[in-house]
Parts: sequence; C-alpha cells; structure tokens
Amino acid sequence: MKTKLLITVTAAGLLLAANAFAVEPPKIGDAAPDFTLATLDGTNVTLSAEFAARPVVLLVLRGWPGYQCPLCTLQVHDFVTHTADFAKARVIMVYPGPADELKAHAQDFLKNKDWPKEFIFVTDPDYAMIKSYGLRWDAPGETAYPATFVIDAKGKIQFAKISKSHGGRSKAEDVSAALKTP
Repeated sequence: MKTKLLITVTAAGLLLAANAFAVEPPKIGDAAPDFTLATLDGTNVTLSAEFAARPVVLLVLRGWPGYQCPLCTLQVHDFVTHTADFAKARVIMVYPGPADELKAHAQDFLKNKDWPKEFIFVTDPDYAMIKSYGLRWDAPGETAYPATFVIDAKGKIQFAKISKSHGGRSKAEDVSAALKTP
C-alpha cells in the first residue's frame, strides 16, 4: 500500500519557517562570531586574530544604502575625536553594502576624515558578516542595523548596543567606559 503525503505551504508557514532560521545578534556573554573581511588596500582582517592581541571595539556602520549616511559620519567623528580612549583596544569599523562599487563608496566615505592608524576600516560586500551577526536591515534603502560590540581577549561580548533605527547609536564615551569595566 502506497501512502501519498500532501504538503500545503501557506505564506504564513513560509514566514514562520524563515524566522526559525533567522540569526539572533550576539548578546553580552556570547562568543563573537568570527569573520574575515578586507581593508580598502586588500589586507584581510580576521576578528579572532585581533581580539587575541587586545580587546576589540567592533563598530557596524550602515555602510552604503545608496548614499553616505550622515549619522554614520557623526558617529565615526565621535570615535575619531576620542582616539586616545581606545589606545589599548583595536577599533574595527565595518562598512557593509552591495559588492558593486562598495570599495569606491567606502573610499568616498573616508575622504576628508582624519583616520587614526589604530583604527581598521573594512568592507562587508554583500553582507556576509552582517548576516552572521543578525544585523541585516533588509528594507528598502537600508543595509545594516548600526551596532557596537566590545569583545574581550577570549572572544566574548562584553558590551553590545544595536540600534533598530538610524539614531540611538553608541557613543565613544560609553564604549570607552565599557572597555575599562573588568
């Protein structure tokens, strides 16, 4: 005797299935997902190699959502003016966006900024890192939720702030204080 299996798929069922596989952003105490991204000069940067040497401040920008984000510019300026506060840490800024012309847009973003040599600026073409962190803001004109993480030498998240809007971003002063907290 043969049995036929009938599967009915509804839109709600597909949405439920998709959400079941959604990645949640890391929280304080979680292990930071590792990644390797390239700088504008093509040097690969691997997160685990960076936090093995010193704490890491991981700052996720909105990147290239079709224009240069003015709030990203303000946030980067805030961190740059507090460079001395991050002398014992590595600051990695992630600039996500579609791979097509992302490097050119990233170079334009950095233009006329006094970029500290201690800060690393990497691009995330096609959102590989952003997706692994559950930060993909998949809406028209968006790329990623702005986020900041402090990662200790063991790869654990010690500070996490994710903005589900354009504002509400971490300030350099707050992140600096988190670095000083044991």
